[in-house]
Amino acid sequence: MTKPTITIEYCPKCGWMLRAAYMAQELLTTFTEDINGVTLKPSEVSGRYTVSVDNMAIFDRKRMERFPEVKELKQLVRDLVAVGKNLGHSDKKTTDLNENNSN
Repeated sequence: MTKPTITIEYCPKCGWMLRAAYMAQELLTTFTEDINGVTLKPSEVSGRYTVSVDNMAIFDRKRMERFPEVKELKQLVRDLVAVGKNLGHSDKKTTDLNENNSN
């Protein structure tokens, strides 16, 4: 079975290359043995920031009207490429953290 490739397509005119590189680093660190690699792809479409796994979009900034959180992105990737993988603190829900902080 071939390991999947993640592609982060970003708008270079918007200055989003560093954001894409940071997210690529996070994904490579977390999924070292589960993926083939992460490709950074400068977009020809202004304002684009999409993340795909083997050409299947899992996050689109324009559709979601925001950027993905790293935690969220890791969960989306995990659910496709490493089902059941423990993501440690990235698996904790925000509501769980808020409840613990209110006590």
